[in-house]
Amino acid sequence: MIRTLAKCVREYKVASIITPIFIVCEVILEVLIPYIMADLIDNGIDKGDMNYIWKLGLVLAATALASLVFAALAGKYGAVASAGLAKNIRHDMFYKIQGFSFSNIDRFSASGLVTRMTTDVTNVQNSYQMILRMAFRAPCMMIFAMVMSFNVNAGLSWIFVIFIPVIAAALYIIIRFAHPVFSRVFKTYDKLNNIVQENLHGIRVVKSFVREDFENEKFRKTSEEIYKDFSKAEKTVAFNMPVMQICIYACILLISWFAARLIVFGEMTTGELTSMMTYIMQILMSLMFISMIMVMITLSKASGDRIAEVLNEESDIVNPENPVEEITNGSIKFDNVSFSYAGDKNKLCLKNADFEIKSGETVGIIGGTGSSKSTLVQLIPRLYDATEGSVLVGGKDVRAYDLEVLRNSVAMVLQKNVLFSGTIKENLRWGNENASDEELENACKLACADEFIQLMPDKYDTYIEQGGTNVSGGQRQRLCIARALLKKPKILILDDSTSAVDTRTDSLIRKAFAEEIPDTTKIIIAQRISSVQDADKIIVLDKGEINAIGTHKELLYSNKIYSEVYYSQQKGSDENE
Repeated sequence: MIRTLAKCVREYKVASIITPIFIVCEVILEVLIPYIMADLIDNGIDKGDMNYIWKLGLVLAATALASLVFAALAGKYGAVASAGLAKNIRHDMFYKIQGFSFSNIDRFSASGLVTRMTTDVTNVQNSYQMILRMAFRAPCMMIFAMVMSFNVNAGLSWIFVIFIPVIAAALYIIIRFAHPVFSRVFKTYDKLNNIVQENLHGIRVVKSFVREDFENEKFRKTSEEIYKDFSKAEKTVAFNMPVMQICIYACILLISWFAARLIVFGEMTTGELTSMMTYIMQILMSLMFISMIMVMITLSKASGDRIAEVLNEESDIVNPENPVEEITNGSIKFDNVSFSYAGDKNKLCLKNADFEIKSGETVGIIGGTGSSKSTLVQLIPRLYDATEGSVLVGGKDVRAYDLEVLRNSVAMVLQKNVLFSGTIKENLRWGNENASDEELENACKLACADEFIQLMPDKYDTYIEQGGTNVSGGQRQRLCIARALLKKPKILILDDSTSAVDTRTDSLIRKAFAEEIPDTTKIIIAQRISSVQDADKIIVLDKGEINAIGTHKELLYSNKIYSEVYYSQQKGSDENE
C-alpha cells in the first residue's frame, strides 16, 4: 500500500523532503531555548549581570524567531505536499477507473469508488501532512530533548524513560482494537453512499410511490451502523489521552520531588531544574503526539488500503501486444460464445451463441426480461469479454483490435440513456468532438431530434441538466441516438433505445437508418415487434440461449415465442384502438 501511494507523490517530492528538514531545524532551535534559558537564569539573573542578560536575551530572541520561521516554512511546504498527494491520488484513481471494464466497476460498485475518491483520499491527505510534520517533529524532539536532559541530569532523566514502555504497550493495544473497526466503518460508508446515490437518482419514483418514510428508515439504519462503529472506535482511541496524562503527571511529580531534594542539597541549580522541566514536557508531549499520529495512521491505513485496491486493480480488458488498427467492415460473427459475469463456466448467463451478421445488415433481437439481450451486444465492443468462444468483427477476433479503434467503430445507445450537464451541442459532440453544426443537425434529423430542438428557446445551445432531467425520456433517447450517429460507426447498436418514443417516430428513425446509413450494420434490441419486423433477420433469445433466427415472416409461422409476442402485441394494439 505504501509503495503504491508513494508513486503519487511525484512532483511534490521536493516539498515532501524539505518539510522534515525544516522541522528538524525548528526542533533543534526549540530544544536549545531551555538550555539558553537555564544559562540566563544561573549566570545572568542570579548574579545580576545585565550585560550577560542582554547578550543571552538577544540570542534567545533570535533563536525563537528562527524556530518560528522554520515552523512556518514546514507548515507551508507540508500543506503543499499533502494537498498535492491528494490531487495526484484522485487523478490516478479517476484515470484508472476510466480504463476499467464493466466487470471491474461491478466489483467495486459506483458508490464504493466515490467513497474512496472523497473520504478515503481526505484521510490519507491529513495523515500524510501529519507524517511530514508531526511524525518527524515528535521523535526528533523526544531524542534531542532526551539528550539535553541527560546532559543536565542523567539520574532524573531515567524517570521518564521508565514510562516509555507503558505508553508503547497502551498504544499497541489501542491500535490493535481500533483498526478492524475503522476498516469496517468505511465499507458501511460505501453502503450509505449507495443509498444516497440511489435515492437521489430515483427521487421521482420515491415521491410518486410515497416511499419517503421507507427510504428515511433505510438511511437511518445505515447511518446508525456508522455511528455505532465510529463510537466504538473513538471510545477505544479515547483511552490514549488518560494513559498519556497519567504518565505525564506521574513524571512531573516524581521529578519535582527528586529535583527539590537535589536543589536543597546544592546538587542542582534553579536554571537546571527549569530546563529539566521543559525538556520533560517536550519529551512527554512528543510521546503524546506520537500516539496521536499512530491513531491517525491507523485510521488512514484502512483508507490507504482501499485506495491501493483501486490503483493496483488491473482491467480485465486490455489491448493486445500488437493490436489491429483498422476495422475493414461491420460484419459480426459469434462463434459458439458463452458468457458469465462471475467468470464461472457453471454460471453462464449466455450460452452457445452462434450466428453471423453481414456488414450493412439490420438485425433485430427480442426476448424476455433476463434473456441476455444486452449481455450479447456488450460483447461486441468488448465491454465484457466472452467466457468461452469468440466474437469476430470485420473477420477478426475483437480481442485482436486496439480498444479505442474497436469502440470508435461501434456506437451503442444503451438502455439507460445518459446525458451530461452542458448544452445539447456539447452532449452531441461526445460522438465527434470536431463535428460541425451542420453535422450535428443532420444527425439529429436522422434521430428525429431536430424537430423538438428547434422548438426550444436556445435550440442547440439549450442547457441540459445533469442526467437530462429537463428533457423527456423520448427526447433523451433521440439525443443519445444522434450522439451515436455522429461517430459514423461501422456498427450501430440500439439497446431498447426507442422504447420511450411513439411508434411513428420509431418508424421514421428506422426509415432514416435504412436510407441514410445503409452500409452501417444495425442491431436493434426491442420489446416491440414493430421495431424489428423489417430487419434482415431477427434473433429470438430465451433464457440466455438463441431460440431461433429468421425473418419476421419465417418466425411468425415457425417460432412459438415470436408468434406469441407478436399476437399479444397486436391484440393489445387492437384493444387500444
